[in-house]
Amino acid sequence: MGHLSGSPTVATLIIIVKTGILILGSLITYFSFKAYRRTGSSALRALALGFGIVTFGALLAGAFDMLLSIDLATGVLIDAVLTFIGFAVITYSLYVE
Repeated sequence: MGHLSGSPTVATLIIIVKTGILILGSLITYFSFKAYRRTGSSALRALALGFGIVTFGALLAGAFDMLLSIDLATGVLIDAVLTFIGFAVITYSLYVE
């Protein structure tokens, strides 16, 4: 398949998807934190923290790529490590009483 003239580049698509992740992740974090504030549940606090870490990972990887011009593999690694940590916290939040 050849490159279509006027089609978005992979970099543009990555920016669009990462922006969507940032928006949705921020909303999930906000609503989880709001629920924690309302209930005082430590599980909801951990859930908000976990989603915040995952969202921050997407933001940080994108910022590093744009501002520091790090290579794609390093950006993916940063994102993956923070996603792993965030999911570990989310998993913990499901078991906290």
